[in-house]
Amino acid sequence: MNSAEIRKAFLEFFRERGHEAVKSSSLIPAEDPTLLFTNAGMVQFKRVFQGEETRPYKRATSCQKCMRAGGKHSDIENVGYTRRHHTFFEMLGNFSFGDYFKREAIGFAWDLLTKVFKLPADKLWVSIYEDDDEAGRLWQEVAGIPESRIVRLGARDNFWQMADTGPCGPCSEIIIDQGAELGCGRPECAVGCDCDRFLELWNLVFMQYNRDERGDLNPLPRPSIDTGMGLERIAAVLQGKENNFDTDLFAPIISEIERHSGAVYGKDRKETIATRVIADHLRAITFLLSEGLVPSNDGRGYVLRRIIRRASRYAKKLGMEGAVLYKMTGSVVEKMSPVYPELAREEERVKKLLLFEEERFSHTLEQGMRLLDDLLSVLKKEGKDTIPGGEIFKLYDTYGFPLDLVRDVAGEEGFLLDEAGFEREMQSQREKARASWAQEEGAADAIYRELAPEVGQTGFLGYDTLQSESVVKAIIRKGHVVNEIKGGDEAELILDKTPFYGESGGQVGDTGTIYNNGIMLEVINTEKPFGGLISHHVKVRQGSLRVWANVSCQVDEARRRAIMRNHTATHLLHAALKAVLGDHVKQAGSLVEPERLRFDFTHFSGLAQAEADEIEDFVNSKILDNVPVVTKTMHIDEALSTGATALFGEKYGETVRVVRAEPVSLELCGGTHVSATGEIGTFIIVSEGSVASGIRRIEALTGMGALGYLRARKTELKETAQILRTDKPVEKAAEVMERMKALEKEIEKYRASSAQDIAKEIMGRARDVDGVKVLSEKVSGFGQKELRELADNIRDKLGSAVIMLASDEGALLAMVTKDLANKVKAGDILGDVAALTGGRGGGRPELAQGGTKEVQKLDSALQKVYDIVRDRLKK
Repeated sequence: MNSAEIRKAFLEFFRERGHEAVKSSSLIPAEDPTLLFTNAGMVQFKRVFQGEETRPYKRATSCQKCMRAGGKHSDIENVGYTRRHHTFFEMLGNFSFGDYFKREAIGFAWDLLTKVFKLPADKLWVSIYEDDDEAGRLWQEVAGIPESRIVRLGARDNFWQMADTGPCGPCSEIIIDQGAELGCGRPECAVGCDCDRFLELWNLVFMQYNRDERGDLNPLPRPSIDTGMGLERIAAVLQGKENNFDTDLFAPIISEIERHSGAVYGKDRKETIATRVIADHLRAITFLLSEGLVPSNDGRGYVLRRIIRRASRYAKKLGMEGAVLYKMTGSVVEKMSPVYPELAREEERVKKLLLFEEERFSHTLEQGMRLLDDLLSVLKKEGKDTIPGGEIFKLYDTYGFPLDLVRDVAGEEGFLLDEAGFEREMQSQREKARASWAQEEGAADAIYRELAPEVGQTGFLGYDTLQSESVVKAIIRKGHVVNEIKGGDEAELILDKTPFYGESGGQVGDTGTIYNNGIMLEVINTEKPFGGLISHHVKVRQGSLRVWANVSCQVDEARRRAIMRNHTATHLLHAALKAVLGDHVKQAGSLVEPERLRFDFTHFSGLAQAEADEIEDFVNSKILDNVPVVTKTMHIDEALSTGATALFGEKYGETVRVVRAEPVSLELCGGTHVSATGEIGTFIIVSEGSVASGIRRIEALTGMGALGYLRARKTELKETAQILRTDKPVEKAAEVMERMKALEKEIEKYRASSAQDIAKEIMGRARDVDGVKVLSEKVSGFGQKELRELADNIRDKLGSAVIMLASDEGALLAMVTKDLANKVKAGDILGDVAALTGGRGGGRPELAQGGTKEVQKLDSALQKVYDIVRDRLKK
């Protein structure tokens, strides 16, 4: 069976048994900062398993896109060197949410493997948790596996838990014996050995307990099932391949690599490893870029950058020079787009982004080689033969310079590597990364979780009205549920229904008032803290309020309408960017406030003024057309089939809201919008710049904000014209600037002449310190640039000397001629002077610069320079 047939057979098998076939979720976990990437099929159902979300089905099956790279779930360093490790992979799974349990899960798995996939039953083993007697009995009863092929293992291997507390339970692995020829040959080789003989195929998790804060296991009222089987592994087994990379999933990608490199896969071990690394990484790169992720220096973007650079490094090992990875992404698209059509839609954008990153890395390699050469030069002078681990890590982490390249260069130059030190630095970074991604459940989260089943979801009325009559269902104050709040108190209210929009999707929350007879509360902000709850942050201005009170709600209408104008404008801006810059543009974030809008998007360079003008014109023309803005609720699949844009990083349910401004824009969006584009008024771009590699940001104004901005610029221009006493301020300002440049040139000539005169004057004060000329002087009116010119003049005249200069403005400069730099270093001298004067500075052996604010200490410090040099020469 080829991979498409395996995928289809798996999903159809479970669909026929009452399972809902659910599409793969994004590789970027929505609303889950505990994970860098989706790494298992159950991730999209996590909230269902935890009882925080309900679905219209109790059985599900999926083929999930997964990534294991970065964080604690990382296989990146093993990729290419083993038969099974991958960064990107697909996980087949079936799930029961309180429906069937162990007996059915075991029966389904056994029937699929032996009857559909026709694996030999006598080659299949199972492992179970050591205390799970029920599973052991059921494997014998349902599957007929003899007890001799049921292996009991400990909690490390066969007990699964989502976190330190919460749902957990024993698991059972289905394992195939691939024969002694794939084993390690040791007499003790058995199930659980790390070799490839006993290959784990399918993990069945029996979620039957809830672990509390004390660590006690309490039975769940409705046990659930979560299973996962790697498509790459089962494909290798069914296709008779010893290696995942030899399956049809990788064949077209490897052929493309062979075509570009001239290498023959399987002929040479090193070339084969490199080919596998590139093939694996091309899949990960193509999928991640297609989902809107861009390379960066932190978080998920950093992992993507590492994968690209690792693939690029291995491409060079195969003799492929320059940017080449982007040319091979088409092989991934061709193979995988029938299952994941987003790959075809994003193909051109993926190629452009990857080309940009490859070219950037080429520059990084050049920069890294220069830095490494400088480092080796210093180490040679110091008589050292080992590159420190901290320096290797700096090259790797700061400049993206690969460890294996450092190793190659070091070997050529006869240097050793402090790899232990490098690993310590790497481990420290991993721990910091894990800490930054870990999300501890606070007391507030716990409160919302407890309240949710009691009060139910908050009904949102704000699409159609800005007023409502509501009931107070809960009050939270200082992290505790209370029954009453009084004048001056700040608290959160949960209502049965509300017109207040809770902050989400980049749109800020509403403000306004909640009131009743004798009660007045100011709504400071509105949020969506958990599930379907909407929380109103209020301050009691008058009276007191109790739970279950009837209240009237009034959203601040002017503020909301300004937000609506800006939100619809972001949709028009998105469309304009695609129309003007190209389809590679993808939204990477947004902020919609009443005062302004901010829009982040993928693009490779800053906007030319002509492009910015064209984008503004596009948006304003659609505003003038007064295009109707229509919203419609529909099933997610139907919405996507109409061509609606789903935004990166957003989580969508089965039912979505589609906002259409025909024929300009069609997006999935839960925010609030104007009814026609003419209500936006005017659209003005006020800034555009870079926020990360490949990510640009536009800030813009609409409505009265845009009018106020234009009025302020008009006033500014008028006042400038008055100051310049002209009715053509631009021409006059240019004329003044030209005059200033001419005067600055005259000043520079004077300063140069002055520097030469001062050099002649003070060089005669140089002293002989143990056979070395030393000059330490303070001069007036000089900045850092002028000090450098003066030092150059003195050095040229003295020939061989140590020079320490300071200005009465606090600038410091030390210079040592080349012939003396091995005896005394400029950086050391400047460091000592800076320490004496409370300043800072540093530099190279021949030149160092710095500064101090404590200029009153300069005279004393400069007099000590002669002793400082004498002491340094003795060392």
